[in-house]
Amino acid sequence: MFNQEEKDSIYKVIATRRDVRTFLSAPVEEEKIQRIIEAGHQGPSVGFMQPWNFVVVQSDEVKEKLAWAANKERRALAIHYENKDDRHQKFLSLKIEGLKQAPVTICVTCDPTRGGSHVLGRNSIPETDILSTACAIQNMWLAATAEGLALGWVSFYKKNDIRDILNIPPHIEPIALLSIGYTDNYPDKPILQSSGWEKRRELESLIFNEKWESK
Repeated sequence: MFNQEEKDSIYKVIATRRDVRTFLSAPVEEEKIQRIIEAGHQGPSVGFMQPWNFVVVQSDEVKEKLAWAANKERRALAIHYENKDDRHQKFLSLKIEGLKQAPVTICVTCDPTRGGSHVLGRNSIPETDILSTACAIQNMWLAATAEGLALGWVSFYKKNDIRDILNIPPHIEPIALLSIGYTDNYPDKPILQSSGWEKRRELESLIFNEKWESK
């Protein structure tokens, strides 16, 4: 199906992809944004429910409001780390300015009613709608990387704040705010790893054969 060069490229994109927080002001070509959204729409979904929508934000006014919502929640969450060594300051140092810097932010949503009340697979595992949306987001992330763009997933916000800002109906779940743009600071390691927040776990310890084993 794929030659060796094509396979190597796929794995290189997977290994290179990073969550980026700083962006240049240079505009992003519309055709690249369209290809990224199309990649999301090509994502797999349980029961082929395709529960996603994409709200594309480019105005400074709306991006400022989204940044306000994210910063408010970041400060609220920081209290949980006040007595945990240096994690409080590390948490507060996590940048959400990318929401204002990036030329484009896409809010990816999930409609839990898409497809009606009897979607194949969702009856047994209701959260498959959100899992399917996550597959679309991963596709978008890999597509952005292939396009030479940086993407950052902001997840610090109250859903109702985002619903209010973007006029999203109350039954729709705003799953992710994806900031997209060019950057001159593309990290070679995940930000939370290089900042000392967490280490990458050894893969060997995560694999079991035939059944779950205690280690």
